[in-house]
Amino acid sequence: MKILVTGGAGFIGSHIVALYTKAGHEVLVIDNLSSGSKKNVDQKAHFEQVDINDPSLHEIIGRFKPEIVNHQAAQIDVRKSVEDPSYDAQVNIVGSLKVFEAARKAGSLKKILFASSGGAAYGDTDTIPTDESVPAKPISPYGIAKVSVEMYLYYYNQIYNIPYIALRYSNVYGPRQNPHGEAGVVAICFQRLLSGKEFVINGDGEQTRDFVFVEDVARASLLALDSEFIGEVNIATSVETSIKSLVHQMATSIEHKDEIPHGPAKTGEQKRSCLDYSKAENELGWKPEVDITTGIAKTAEYFKSNS
Repeated sequence: MKILVTGGAGFIGSHIVALYTKAGHEVLVIDNLSSGSKKNVDQKAHFEQVDINDPSLHEIIGRFKPEIVNHQAAQIDVRKSVEDPSYDAQVNIVGSLKVFEAARKAGSLKKILFASSGGAAYGDTDTIPTDESVPAKPISPYGIAKVSVEMYLYYYNQIYNIPYIALRYSNVYGPRQNPHGEAGVVAICFQRLLSGKEFVINGDGEQTRDFVFVEDVARASLLALDSEFIGEVNIATSVETSIKSLVHQMATSIEHKDEIPHGPAKTGEQKRSCLDYSKAENELGWKPEVDITTGIAKTAEYFKSNS
């Protein structure tokens, strides 16, 4: 199949592209390289350095005529979305629509896969692990944008009969994650500890997240190609890990022996996030295969080799 992967030079997107090319698909990668790197892109894929809001996007996509759009490109920093909601919406909502419209008008589109967010979409909830029946109540512009795009995808399905799957990721980690910025606690921690910089745990560190390994996440995009399911599905592990225990596990993996200090808690930070992946197992035939210990060890090797 002809597959367009936006953000395909980035952390998650590049792993997806590698699986697609290995499976024999023709892949076009669109990426502005704001956080990704061209060296991440599989050599079998076509590459265009362009922003999803650039006027040339329509012509590029129209020429390629994708059968599948896998939309990974995004502004991913929750805190930045709070500081500048209009910029977040311009990238994550308007940019998404420009991709979808260009692909729809190309006349070849058969399905859209979308990188959505589990933790940011659901917000704080009493249902742990959280399944897809729990109403989305995002408390950040980033989460609002992700849920908004899901609603647009529902519109495209109802009006144009274009199937879609919104993959609601939990906290993704692994090799190639960008350690610069505020998103991605695993990458940030490894980068700072290995470079001798201080890393501070926010608050008591008892806040929990559901950490899912990037190779497992990419595999969901491969399985989704053949699924007839339409709608939203969690891609997660259903395992809660506290930030404190995660950071100490990372420190141990690189033999960092100094005490890791605690700082003030971040106002409004979500206390618990853990997602139920049973629908993904039932509808996509997907389940996580890499546990947190193995995943942290693999990620540590990557950052040690690239520090």
